[in-house]
Amino acid sequence: MKKTLYLKFILAYFIFGVFSFIIVTTFVPSMTRELLVRDKAEHLYVEASRISDTYATGLYASETDLETVKEQLDSLAVYLDSTIRIINPSGRLVLDTDRPLNVEDEVTIENFDPTATSGSYYMVNDFFGNFDQEMISVFSPITYRYMVKGYVVIHCSMAEIQVSCNSMLNISYITLVILLLLSLIILIFFTEMVYIPLRKITYATEQYAAGNMHYEFQVESDDEIGYLAACLNYMASQIAGAEDDQKKFVANVSHDFRSPLTSIRGYLEAMIDGTIPPEMHDKYLNIVLSETERLTKLTNSLLSLNNLNTRGMLLDRTNFDINSVLRATAVSFEGTCRRKTIVIEMVLTGDELYVYADVEKIQQVLYNLLDNAIKFSHHDSVIKVETSVKNNKLFVSVKDSGIGIPKEDLKMIWNRFYKSDLSRGKDKKGTGLGLSIVKEIINCHGENINVISTEGAGSEFIFSLPLSEDEED
Repeated sequence: MKKTLYLKFILAYFIFGVFSFIIVTTFVPSMTRELLVRDKAEHLYVEASRISDTYATGLYASETDLETVKEQLDSLAVYLDSTIRIINPSGRLVLDTDRPLNVEDEVTIENFDPTATSGSYYMVNDFFGNFDQEMISVFSPITYRYMVKGYVVIHCSMAEIQVSCNSMLNISYITLVILLLLSLIILIFFTEMVYIPLRKITYATEQYAAGNMHYEFQVESDDEIGYLAACLNYMASQIAGAEDDQKKFVANVSHDFRSPLTSIRGYLEAMIDGTIPPEMHDKYLNIVLSETERLTKLTNSLLSLNNLNTRGMLLDRTNFDINSVLRATAVSFEGTCRRKTIVIEMVLTGDELYVYADVEKIQQVLYNLLDNAIKFSHHDSVIKVETSVKNNKLFVSVKDSGIGIPKEDLKMIWNRFYKSDLSRGKDKKGTGLGLSIVKEIINCHGENINVISTEGAGSEFIFSLPLSEDEED
């Protein structure tokens, strides 16, 4: 944008002014003149028709004499500020309000042709060279006994019409100037409401591009530009937060990889240098194996999260029975539950309940939720798994009566590598990625997962899935 947008807008304003002036000076004068001429011609034609139907017809019907008609037309000519003539088809002037009556002095208009109006009832010219200026000449035929005996012609000077035309053009020019001045309001409005905020936004983007994500700016506007500025500010704050999260993420990954690697290296070095006697190698090799399993689990979890970031691209949705998946997942924890004397209580809707989702991903969700529930439950406790259907949605609940989650940690449990202070003592081998994977999978399905937890009383995780079309019917 730089400084060119404002200059373009000003240039567009001046181009608008120039073209407006050209259009007004080019088309308006001719249109105004034509309108005034037509209005004047219509008015004169009405008068000419009346004269031809009354005085002129009476003259040719010998109902009145020429002098009487001349007196009447002289008065009317003064009223109309025009010249009234009666002309024979041959062009001989019978009566002229600008000339005294003189029967002996015969005047003939050369080249007189009443058809020269080309189908109209008026013409604008010097009337066959009879005047030294432009005149409006209106024709009305005089008919007597179905024959054209002559024509009533009324002439009016174009000078008067031109004066009226110039007055109207002056009004048009003044109106144009006023409109151009008023349109400056648009330029001022653009400057204050568009250009200045855009300059602020542009400068802010330059700061963000330079890496200054903590730069803040304010645009006082409730329209789209204000919304854009707010979104830009929010984006910068999110990016700044993401940078901090990235640093924490790298630190957490480094810590979670370094701890088991340090243990593995320490045990192996101790076995090599003899610190650990050969008869105890089996014990510490099992510990090394356990640490390698922990690294494998951590690596697989990171790969799962990386794949799930594509949001839905990797889902293989099918219709499957969620009840059978729940039962199979619960059975896989039979040994762990027996050691802690934990009972998994299943309260399922119907014998079979089909949903439309990725069966492997949902099985992973159930496994992670049950694994967490067992891990943080007390001995001799009950974990309740329940399904319910509402508004064509399946809701799955996994509820335990374990240590619970502190209120201040509820919003953070979905973050990668996050572990609450209460869980650190119990979750020695956890990666802190289980719930992150759960949330990503549910989000990939376009569904939601929520948690209800009370510290010391237990937690309940509830997520939704779409029912298959057969179940909806």
